[in-house]
Amino acid sequence: MTAAPAESQLLVDAVDSLRGAVAETSLPLPLAGRDQAEENRIALLRQLDDYVLPRLRALDAPLLAVVGGSTGAGKSTLVNSLVGAQVSRTGVIRPTTTRPVLVHHPDDAHWFADDRILPGLARVTGAETAEAQPGTVRLVRSTALPPGMALLDAPDIDSVVQANRELAGQLLAAADLWLFVTTAARYADAVPWDLLRTASERGTAVAIILDRVPPEAVEEIRPHLVSMLREQGLSTAPVFSIPESTLTTQGHLPQEAMARLKAWLDALASDTRARSIVVSQTLRGAIASLGDRTSRLAEAAHEQRTAQDGLRRAIDEEFERAHREVKDGMTDGTLLRGEVLARWQEFVGTGEFFRQVETTIGKWRDRLTAAVKGAPAPAANLGEALQSGVAALVTSHGESAVHESVRDLRRLPGGEGILGRRADLSTGSPGFRDRVDRLVRDWQGEIFDMVRSEGGNRRTNARVAAYGVNGIGLFLMLVSFAHTGGLTGAEVGIAGGTSVLAQRVLEAIFGDQAVREMAARARKALLARVDDLYAAERARFQDAITEAGNVDDAAERLDRAAQAVAEAAR
Repeated sequence: MTAAPAESQLLVDAVDSLRGAVAETSLPLPLAGRDQAEENRIALLRQLDDYVLPRLRALDAPLLAVVGGSTGAGKSTLVNSLVGAQVSRTGVIRPTTTRPVLVHHPDDAHWFADDRILPGLARVTGAETAEAQPGTVRLVRSTALPPGMALLDAPDIDSVVQANRELAGQLLAAADLWLFVTTAARYADAVPWDLLRTASERGTAVAIILDRVPPEAVEEIRPHLVSMLREQGLSTAPVFSIPESTLTTQGHLPQEAMARLKAWLDALASDTRARSIVVSQTLRGAIASLGDRTSRLAEAAHEQRTAQDGLRRAIDEEFERAHREVKDGMTDGTLLRGEVLARWQEFVGTGEFFRQVETTIGKWRDRLTAAVKGAPAPAANLGEALQSGVAALVTSHGESAVHESVRDLRRLPGGEGILGRRADLSTGSPGFRDRVDRLVRDWQGEIFDMVRSEGGNRRTNARVAAYGVNGIGLFLMLVSFAHTGGLTGAEVGIAGGTSVLAQRVLEAIFGDQAVREMAARARKALLARVDDLYAAERARFQDAITEAGNVDDAAERLDRAAQAVAEAAR
């Protein structure tokens, strides 16, 4: 096999890089137009693999002419007649050609035995079998064909079998030359002309074979077909008419019926320069088409990126909102209502204590001290109430973030596909509430450790001991949640009294600056733990989006690769 000339290596490398960018492009989200874009991506990848790269790397390889056309056009009969042997199965049952057959001169066998072209199809040899072998191409040697040209009989372009239609399109995209077979009755059908327009847009070399033409209709049909070809930009495509004929005993067309076509093919095969012109035309057209085709794929990749970014942003916003609401809930006084207020009243005494709030702070502290020393204070109840309140705050906003994230995925483009793959996203992760409870307990333990650490000297230790580490720790939690913006009516007075009393006791022990710092540290420590908890929940959604496929910079990579091909081609 002859390698590409040195001056072509830059183009080979650029096209190879483009091929890598196309192969790595993922379109995972079920957006509008995604299926069409994915079909185009696969078709582009196949043409790069099946034709552009193999041809660039072996410019002197034999010309490959693919015989294509509609059901019943007589493609297999034509191929058998050209090579004078039954190499492709014919018959009235459709489709007859279910496996492509590639006929070549024995001297050209080395060009087709490996996966230089059509690497996705395995090679088989030997006689045709009744049972098709999907994913294969049968190689047939024939001296009836001159060296330098091979014929490939493709399945019907309008086959009732979808796999056959797809394979026919793939094989035509791998051709240097289309031998497009149609009939007098079907030459104006829509499906063939859709493909012929594609050939025209890509500059593919085409020859039209008008088969089974009644002799009396040749002068009427041929000019009309030529006119249609001219309208589609295929005015240079030669047209060969094969009259309606009686087949030979071998099932072949009479030699005189296809004499003009065979002479043209033989001349093309034997003329190196003529072959080079055909190959160059198709190769240039294929390379020139890469820019627009890649641009369309890049646009689809960009839409994927935009949708994916929208999903990620929505998830982030839901959990950031949950963070803010927990932060606000820690400082707006709402944690000091209800059960916490009742347990605080238990802790410091009876309701009579709160009727004394007009007295001095010193009296509050004295009564509190007496209450604590005179009877065992139910600190555990207050601690549990605080723990339940904090846990409810964290749980509520965390579960709300999950619920709203699911709603966002359902309403935003591409999100339903994520939910379809990950049903576990519809609820919080297993054990979420247990983790919240453990988080609050650990935070309370951190507060108690802070109290022990701050009570470093003997005098302070003595004051802490008067109330107990847990009691002082509970006071610090209350002060951390002391703002009363979320309370109304009598609750404001009670919560306010609670916070002032707790703060004055703490200030008497640690000093006012230390208390402010300790309260800020306590809030910061709790919020940090909450952030870690929410981050794990958010990561489930973000990971599910990532798992669907990486589209981060696919559009940019495709655009750069296509630009490099265009520059190298110039």
